[in-house]
Amino acid sequence: MKLIEKLLGRDNEVFELLDASVSQAQRSILILADILRMPYQTSMVSELVQAKHKNKDIVNNINELLCKMPVTPLELEDIDVLSVAFYRISKNVAKFGTTFVACREHIKEVSLSPQMDILEQAIGTIVQMITSLRKHLNLEILKDLNEHLHDLEREADGLMSELTSELYNSKHEPLKIIIMLDLYERLEGIIDHCRDAGNSIFQIVLKNT
Repeated sequence: MKLIEKLLGRDNEVFELLDASVSQAQRSILILADILRMPYQTSMVSELVQAKHKNKDIVNNINELLCKMPVTPLELEDIDVLSVAFYRISKNVAKFGTTFVACREHIKEVSLSPQMDILEQAIGTIVQMITSLRKHLNLEILKDLNEHLHDLEREADGLMSELTSELYNSKHEPLKIIIMLDLYERLEGIIDHCRDAGNSIFQIVLKNT
């Protein structure tokens, strides 16, 4: 029996948990977008931390459920890799939000809107991929969505190179340059985690079609 059929045969319990996990990852990114717009609303950082903890709990629940299911170790690993990828998004968004708020006085006029736009598109694409996986939509749809994720990741890489070059050729204070480089790299890393999650979804489909 195919892995996806096994999962569906468990009253969608695993899919419900995966949905919950990716929803927490998406919620983290939306909270982060609010923080960037209102950097002095520090209470929102605690919301990021809560989202991270909730996602960690979901990962643990998925692992417990999979241990009770008739799946092979390889199949178990596929779902575990996917759930961990979702958790890493929430985890790194929380770290970024904490760092951003701590450094906000040094980067008041800096805009991270281009990166956040890419990030919001990326997590939205992952949500679509999980929905498509659950609905058993054809491979081409998931392939297109995964390719879109890679396009977004390449766009983020190009933006990173452009912004880094601008920083090196600017007259900003050294501390500000260090902070901005760190924030750029952290955001790029989160987008990479989104790409990894998309790859995990697509690999599951490839193995089970």
